[in-house]
Amino acid sequence: MVFNALVSNTDDHPRNHALVAPGREWQLAPAYDITPTPMLGSHERDLAMECGRGSRRASRANLLTGAPRFGLTADEAAREIDRLKGIVSREWAAEVRRHGGTDADCAAIAPAFVDEGFEYAVA
Repeated sequence: MVFNALVSNTDDHPRNHALVAPGREWQLAPAYDITPTPMLGSHERDLAMECGRGSRRASRANLLTGAPRFGLTADEAAREIDRLKGIVSREWAAEVRRHGGTDADCAAIAPAFVDEGFEYAVA
């Protein structure tokens, strides 16, 4: 959910999540069908599915409201959000280029990545 919020993946839905059992235990499948969606405004971004306490808002504040559902304290969740935010901020453009994206492609989708609205206090 944090990754989807950080890349503005507004196409996230239940069919984009799966479990696999490569051995004897089930685990979350690798991410797939990620669609970064650049938007004009930075004050509101909603995901397709709820990511916090009854809301689809793609913001740090809203994501933190869901931490207890995953057995995390607010501090643990905040550290994980910071960790993922750092990775996405540093690596998204290089990853796009690694898969054949051009500078023009990166410029076109840049507003989707780590949008400033993610830090707005609106839950």
